Amino acid sequence: MTQPNTITIETSGTIEIVTLNRPEQLNAVSPEMIAELTAYFSGLHDRPAARVVILRGNGPEFSAGAELGSDAFAAPGKGRPQRQLRMQQNYSGVIRLMRSCPQPIIGLVHGAACGAGFSFLLACDVRFAAPDARMNAAYIRIGVGGCDMGSGYLLPRLVGLSVASECLLTGRFLKAERAKAIGLVSDIVPADQLLAKGLEFAAEMLRVSPMGLRLTKQALNVLIDAPSLDAALMMEDRQQVILLETHDHAEAVAAFRERRDPIYSDQ
Repeated sequence: MTQPNTITIETSGTIEIVTLNRPEQLNAVSPEMIAELTAYFSGLHDRPAARVVILRGNGPEFSAGAELGSDAFAAPGKGRPQRQLRMQQNYSGVIRLMRSCPQPIIGLVHGAACGAGFSFLLACDVRFAAPDARMNAAYIRIGVGGCDMGSGYLLPRLVGLSVASECLLTGRFLKAERAKAIGLVSDIVPADQLLAKGLEFAAEMLRVSPMGLRLTKQALNVLIDAPSLDAALMMEDRQQVILLETHDHAEAVAAFRERRDPIYSDQ
């Protein structure tokens, strides 16, 4: 992808750190940011050498949500519903790419994560929060439906229907302590240690086989909607048979027996 303007991408070994980078606009999500995130997350499908992604925000807030009043949403004239739908699909498409990319995504939230920013967090695989984090599905507060950009699908699966309904029907904020209590975030970390926590957790993921990590994310995406235990077991059985045939499985077994760290080759 070309050099982005609204996000930054840093590399730490096989970990990539993606930072929402419109601090003066509180990382409000613009059409340009959506285009750059789309290019980044779609490109991950062809870059298995990148094994874990960390998503965070620059400045005082993670993201204030979608930039309101954008011409992309307000342009009058013939064909407006069609333009609105295309733009809506562009925004929601980022969530689909985040869930479908093979790399686990670690979300680091500080300050406010509203609307689209909240949905970005929901689409992460694991989330850590600073003490000042506060999150809300702000959509319903601006006169549209509370379910947007995957929030109506992802949030009930993360925290249950009752809490999800509470959030989506009111747009009320969840602060860090409650987010941890309901399992929305894994832990609360001092703001100045948030990136270190994300890198530490990413390093733990890197201790497992690359293909095993990718297929586990894929399996979780499928199994959360499995129609039955039999269907879930069928999926797991097939995944395990594939992984049992890899060189990395043999290497992991050998390393366990020899009491050393495995050296994976993604073979």
